[in-house]
Amino acid sequence: MFKIEKKLKNSLGRAGVLNTPYGDILTPAFVTVGTKATVKSLSSEQVSETGSQIVLANTYHLYLEPGEKIIKEAGGLHKFMNWQGPTMTDSGGFQAFSLGVAFGNNLNKFIVNDAPTPAEIEEAYDDRKVKKAKITEDGVEFQSIIDGSTHFFTPEKSIQIQNDIGADIIFAFDECTSPHASKEYLREAMERTHRWAKRCLDFHKKKDQALFGIVQGGRHEDLRRESAKAIAEMGFEGFGIGGSFVKEDMATAVKWVNEILPEEKPRHLLGVGEPIDLILGVENGCDTFDCVSPTRIGRNGTLFTHTGKVHIANAKYRNLLEPIEVGCGCNTCQNYSAAYVAHLFHAKEMLGCTLASVHNVYFLNNLMSRIRESILNKTFFEFKEEFLRNYK
Repeated sequence: MFKIEKKLKNSLGRAGVLNTPYGDILTPAFVTVGTKATVKSLSSEQVSETGSQIVLANTYHLYLEPGEKIIKEAGGLHKFMNWQGPTMTDSGGFQAFSLGVAFGNNLNKFIVNDAPTPAEIEEAYDDRKVKKAKITEDGVEFQSIIDGSTHFFTPEKSIQIQNDIGADIIFAFDECTSPHASKEYLREAMERTHRWAKRCLDFHKKKDQALFGIVQGGRHEDLRRESAKAIAEMGFEGFGIGGSFVKEDMATAVKWVNEILPEEKPRHLLGVGEPIDLILGVENGCDTFDCVSPTRIGRNGTLFTHTGKVHIANAKYRNLLEPIEVGCGCNTCQNYSAAYVAHLFHAKEMLGCTLASVHNVYFLNNLMSRIRESILNKTFFEFKEEFLRNYK
């Protein structure tokens, strides 16, 4: 399933090929997120033109709408969304966090500068506070974000839904936690994730879908290493590394895990898409990454460039009759000026979101392609140094 082509010297990084029934993925690679079987504002044809090799959809959202049964009847996710390449689905575990302790609170799965206060954290974990997800040993009770109806996901239910959706790579049901949680709770959630992982393996029978186990453990080295060892011993075909990091220490936390996970199997870092984080993630042994950021920030008029992010609504772009980034090979930069894209955002035209998203998705795919090439030609560390020097 996974073949390593070249390893980085004195590092965990590598370039490889991940085989799936719908084609090979050249790694390292960025996985474009199409939460509801659509990459927001882009057609599947446009996604393909950005160089995307693989698309990830969300189990929870597709279960609610349109329902996994209609996707199965349509011939699976590939045919349903007219995507010809490989696909992934997450397990729905992140919704246990986003609709649970994170719901209505300033909580994230990364600790960043705008972290909540201790009082806000305590309130978030108060069982009396209204939440849209409740975790038990057997699974997670969700409230639908569409109509408020109640649904219950067990590990087996998550796998059944993913089997019906028909992605090439699926993930075991896990409990995503906040790095703000106490170590006691992080251990409890980690051990529950391990028990759920075993249940997922026992239930999963489809031979044409690769099941990845997820490593948790929060921001604590001993828990991360313990989780990596437990999940590695279960016989999964690959691995996901869950969030819950201190943002600045992400690369170190990833290294803790990848020093233990089997070298011959693929590793996916969930929910990471900042350019610098991708480079550091690759260096520390990750093969694939997914994140909503390129389309999310694109819809807000923020675009990646090799010197940092730019905000297209800024006045200096209104008269700039050049591409957003000179030399960029994306369809947007090849055919439209920065002034035109700026005009679309000022005029609140939908096309602006599309053109910005095309650029951002292309940027990350191209970045990963260049990282891969630098590994193959043994210039990764020079590439990393130059990129970090220029990206502000």
